[in-house]
Amino acid sequence: MANIGIVIETEDGTVKDTNFGVLTAARGQGDGTIIALMLDGSADSAKEILGKYGTHKVVQISVEGADLSARPDLKARALAAAIGNYSLDALLGLASAQGRDLFARLAASMDLPLALDCLAVDIARQSVKKSHFSGKTTATVKMSGSVMLCAIRPNAIEAVEASVEVSVESFSPSVQDPGLVRVVEVNKEASDKVDLTEAAVIVAGGRPIASADNYAILDDCAKLLGGTISASRAAVDAGFAPHSIQVGQTGKTVSPRLYICCGLSGSVQHFAGMKTSKVIVAINTDKDAPIFEKCDYGIIGDLFEVVPVLTEVLKEKL
Repeated sequence: MANIGIVIETEDGTVKDTNFGVLTAARGQGDGTIIALMLDGSADSAKEILGKYGTHKVVQISVEGADLSARPDLKARALAAAIGNYSLDALLGLASAQGRDLFARLAASMDLPLALDCLAVDIARQSVKKSHFSGKTTATVKMSGSVMLCAIRPNAIEAVEASVEVSVESFSPSVQDPGLVRVVEVNKEASDKVDLTEAAVIVAGGRPIASADNYAILDDCAKLLGGTISASRAAVDAGFAPHSIQVGQTGKTVSPRLYICCGLSGSVQHFAGMKTSKVIVAINTDKDAPIFEKCDYGIIGDLFEVVPVLTEVLKEKL
């Protein structure tokens, strides 16, 4: 029976919903022991929700006298010690900015292979599925090494509850910080929007949005759905939106449950960043736009007419 560790990410002490898809992926093996590893001191408060998604044990990791959030290399070494202490066969996590940084440091320190941005994992066969060539194909990659290290694309795997009895314990390894990197300050952009890479619903605008102010139309709709907005490269290049919300080959890769394309043609570059969305809805005045060949539902119409109507309907229904 495999021992599978999950690095749990939190936001202001609350477990991110995107962790639950990773837990579901870990449970896919059927008979594994799922061990959630937490690095922020919130193990006790997270116990109940993690148990709902099949976690057998929640481990609070700490290093005496050290702030792990400010010591990324020390955090990686503490995780490496946990891998040995709990005899983990695999360690999974989110392919977020934080996860990519942590898993890369861990792989380097342990000299292990690493798979990032995975769409699926098979621990029994030591393989993962990844998107390649701008989303044109999906490859199954066989991994070697004593421990599988895999970071999964947020929302790539649908979360499914499976409640089990869960226990909490602490682990404080004796590890030394190499002192190569120390986080002095973190500046976050003040925003009430959902993180783009973790959003369950995204409403995207292309060049036809025409101005930055017009994104308010999309934002009103997105907020009612509990989501956020994104932009194509064309809209960003035109100065209508910041690069931080660009989706595509030269932007962010997302996997929401619902992706609403407003005025997007369906270019290969943009599609590469959102093709793993569960449901794609397209709104475009051009009936021959390539996006209509890639979407689940299509609306031939002006986004400035369709989106406000959708927003009003949502206000009535929600």
